[in-house]
Amino acid sequence: MRNSLLAASLLVTTFVFAQKKELSKTQKDSIESLNEVIITTDAIVGSKFKAKNKAGSTYFISPKELKSFNYDDVSRILRTVPGVTIQEEDGFGLRPNIGMRGTSPNRSEKITLMEDGILIAPAPYAAPAAYYFPTVNRMQSFEILKGGSQIQYGPYTTGGAINMVSTQIPSRFSGRIIASIGSFNTKKTYVNIGDEHKNFGYVLEYNNRNSDGFKKIDNSSKNTGFQGNDYVAKFRVNTNANAKVYQSLTAKIQYSEDLANETYLGLTDTDYGANPFRRYVGSNEDYIDTEHRQIMLTHLIKPSQNLSITTKAYKNDFARNWYKLDALRLGTSRVSINSILEDPVRFNAEYRAVTGVDNTIDNALLVKANNREYEAKGIQTVANYTFETGKVKHDIDFGIRYHEDYEDRFQWVDGYAIQNGVMNRTSSGIPGTDANRITKAQAVAAHVLYNLNIDRFTFTPGIRYEDIKLNSLNYGTNDVNRVGTALAKANNNINVWIPGMGILYKINDDYNVFTSIHKGFSPPGITAGEDAENSLNTELGFRFRKNALQGEIIGYYNNFSNLQGSDSMSGGGTGTGDLFNAGAAVVKGIELLATYDVINNREKGFKVPVTVSYTLTDTELKNNFNSTIWGTVENGDEIPYIAKNQIAITTAFETEKLNFALSGKYVDAFRTLAGNGTIPAANKVPSNFIIDFSAKYHLTNNISLMGNIINLLDKEYAVSRVPAGLRPGQPFGINFGIMAQL
Repeated sequence: MRNSLLAASLLVTTFVFAQKKELSKTQKDSIESLNEVIITTDAIVGSKFKAKNKAGSTYFISPKELKSFNYDDVSRILRTVPGVTIQEEDGFGLRPNIGMRGTSPNRSEKITLMEDGILIAPAPYAAPAAYYFPTVNRMQSFEILKGGSQIQYGPYTTGGAINMVSTQIPSRFSGRIIASIGSFNTKKTYVNIGDEHKNFGYVLEYNNRNSDGFKKIDNSSKNTGFQGNDYVAKFRVNTNANAKVYQSLTAKIQYSEDLANETYLGLTDTDYGANPFRRYVGSNEDYIDTEHRQIMLTHLIKPSQNLSITTKAYKNDFARNWYKLDALRLGTSRVSINSILEDPVRFNAEYRAVTGVDNTIDNALLVKANNREYEAKGIQTVANYTFETGKVKHDIDFGIRYHEDYEDRFQWVDGYAIQNGVMNRTSSGIPGTDANRITKAQAVAAHVLYNLNIDRFTFTPGIRYEDIKLNSLNYGTNDVNRVGTALAKANNNINVWIPGMGILYKINDDYNVFTSIHKGFSPPGITAGEDAENSLNTELGFRFRKNALQGEIIGYYNNFSNLQGSDSMSGGGTGTGDLFNAGAAVVKGIELLATYDVINNREKGFKVPVTVSYTLTDTELKNNFNSTIWGTVENGDEIPYIAKNQIAITTAFETEKLNFALSGKYVDAFRTLAGNGTIPAANKVPSNFIIDFSAKYHLTNNISLMGNIINLLDKEYAVSRVPAGLRPGQPFGINFGIMAQL
């Protein structure tokens, strides 16, 4: 089947194809003046205008918005998008945890993540936890799809999909250099250069970021920061623009390397209250080392104005070793770091050891090398055909994808001891003696989406098909050479149809109402008895524009016949990665977004826009069960790690020479174990309201000074109790920089 699908995709691509699309900067449309538009085969939305005219919840973050605060943390970039839940972890957004419409934010494993229209999680089917996330300040725009607008993009269709559009090949010779320095010895450098000729174009990028971090390890001079480099090259060859059959071939090559002294070990409530930026000496050896490689080829062909096809072949390789304290063994019992910090009185000897108060025996501290390799590769073709019959407009989208991925766990445990408050290694483990298994996935996916425009109505029926084959090879901890003497095999297969329907009614140019219904789906795991996640999702929305005010309000209702949870260390579990069935559940909510131009004086060249977004998320579990992650669950309990209320407010003062902006985000308190009513203090992450500030001054048309302040009011706030213990958000931090561009 694989060879036939590859051949079919290439054959279609050879004879017909896709749209010639190019990058434009700004253009007028009927909704807004000066709407930034990203027209490229890497985008799936392309502009705010298109987002506001889809029969489903869609959000577009433009290049201008990204430049406003110059964030390199996706947690802050997405803070104004209603319906999105962010669980911070390291304070810099290196490995963000993103959920949408009530899905678990843990490692963003329940949403479809894409870069340039292809799946970007390390192994999106076999092991979807996103320990890799693209460097966001090389992204040109973000596209967020929820509700019925997402069924083209899978395999996860419950919460939503995010597509990150990387820097595109420019339409003329151009370049940019951005350099900044700031608090915690944080330094960032970004360089790109590119050009386009009649039959050739290119762009080259380099991105460096490093910091000493804002936490301090007891009895250690080691910093808690990170360093990373990211390199990207894109090259395109194409026929003449006026060729009878336009074609182009674009190659993208990406490589990144990152090293972060990050840990799973947080703080007890008492220690957090005394100093939230402390790190125990038991985390002194913790770090994560990663490498990511991507190769992508995009072929475009357009034999006519109304027929286009895009084919992308891709291969992503990711390797990581998160070397971190996992447990302590002072006698015969092994105690996890999560248990120690949850009950430091019961496990007082272990607590005193991990904090460096007491000396220990050799090998008392067990530091696990979570060494894993991932590969994801595939080929996908999307064809688009548009035509009109009288006053009726037809837009048909057909796509097919063949995808393979795997996760290879080859882990070990080293032993350490505490002597005089210092951590020393006392034994070295043998690779493969902790976890030694490979999980593989093969998937065929296809979709058809039909946009039918009749007068003021747009009907968007669609269907997606997923055929997924999962298999696992567990060699066991005694077969490090993988001979197969004790090989344990497991497999799980599923095929599913995912239908959806959207309807949009355009009242006039300023108002439209839409509704959608679709099947929510997440694949099962490899363990026998694990069911897929299934739900019936509905939404109803209203978009408006009246003079200086514009926005939208959406209500949604997701009815789960089976909700999934996962046993991961990052979520406070044992780290098996197994899924569990939580049964029936309901997630419902309201999403509001409104922008008001308080001042828009075009004659004097300045304006003051204010944007407000609000998210209400109400969750309810319908079954009774016990879980190592969620605790003892009873009918009526709320799903953990979902804040009920979130409010974001952004305002700016914009002139031709000088821009100021303020962004504030309130996140309600949330629970870390399932429950209802008042949240117990031991299971609570308190609410917070954090304000950021940015400024930019244009010295000339080509040179600008810029700066931003993170956590302007220097609030101390907790962001999570997982993986183990409380951890803080980033304190007050200020960054200054300069940008020069051609």
